[in-house]
Amino acid sequence: MNQLDATFAALADPTRRAILARLIEGEASVMELAEPFAMSQPSISKHLKVLESAGLISRSRDAQRRPCRLEAKQLAEANDWLERYRKIWEGNFQRLDALLGAMQANKTAGDAEQ
Repeated sequence: MNQLDATFAALADPTRRAILARLIEGEASVMELAEPFAMSQPSISKHLKVLESAGLISRSRDAQRRPCRLEAKQLAEANDWLERYRKIWEGNFQRLDALLGAMQANKTAGDAEQ
């Protein structure tokens, strides 16, 4: 699986997106990340492993704690990929708006002639 695929696969799960949203505020322990969820610590750890292998988080060791932190590089790469397509779609919508505007102007001009 390439890195972009791994990023989008990790982001496909709402629990993992919520974990990333929490990590925007700063690093957190596994227990802190598990608090808002009705799931076991091993289940949260599985989500963290997916996020870590996708490069979206990193974990370090601080005595007994293993704090997690957000790694923005992979999110930035996914955003760059999405941005290219957003620009394409915006261009398509602008052309459609122009076409619809021209059609409306022609209809209005035709109605005025009658």
